[in-house]
Amino acid sequence: MSNLKSQLHEKDRNIRTTKFFAVLFFIVILALSFVIYTFPSRLNIHIPPDIRAGSQRPWWEVPTSNVYAFAYQVFQQLNRWNVNGEEDYEKNITVLKPLLTPNCETFLRQDYKDRLRHNELRNRTRGVYEIVGRGFSEDKVTVYSKDSWGVNLDLSVDEYFEDEPVKRVFTRFPISIVRMDIDSQKNPWGLGFNCYVSIPQRLEGVDNSEGNK
Repeated sequence: MSNLKSQLHEKDRNIRTTKFFAVLFFIVILALSFVIYTFPSRLNIHIPPDIRAGSQRPWWEVPTSNVYAFAYQVFQQLNRWNVNGEEDYEKNITVLKPLLTPNCETFLRQDYKDRLRHNELRNRTRGVYEIVGRGFSEDKVTVYSKDSWGVNLDLSVDEYFEDEPVKRVFTRFPISIVRMDIDSQKNPWGLGFNCYVSIPQRLEGVDNSEGNK
């Protein structure tokens, strides 16, 4: 009788142990399922343009060439007024909103209102272009941290009023870029255009023949 009771106790102990591990495994499976579900479906990794020699870098590091390309592309699109600056400028701000920081969007919309008030947009067309020989180089990008950069864009600004040229100036635009990995669908760069670091400066001693149109 004693031996039978001992066997029954042993059996109950084994059942309790089995139940404990079953519950534990169920909890672990739930935890892993949650991690997999919440893990991002896309990982934004920046690759430098030329990888023939190979590239070793942390996956979160953004190459300065990519930062420069982003700054130039956004700035050029903002300032591309093909038909009428009165409509094109505001439309560009709206279209590029996913690439702009909130502070920069506010600044640009105020800039639009100021230009509109001073009659600087109606029937105006505009384009900006890299000055030949003054495109990307490592010294054009300043790394402030892993999440912020300063970019100097040396550009020709061409502006027309009813097809008549009214402005061609060569200017250095100091642009602020920050990491803004919020919506990879609308902003695959994972970067934010943060407007100006400081006041743009006119470039002296640049020959008109250097303008790239």
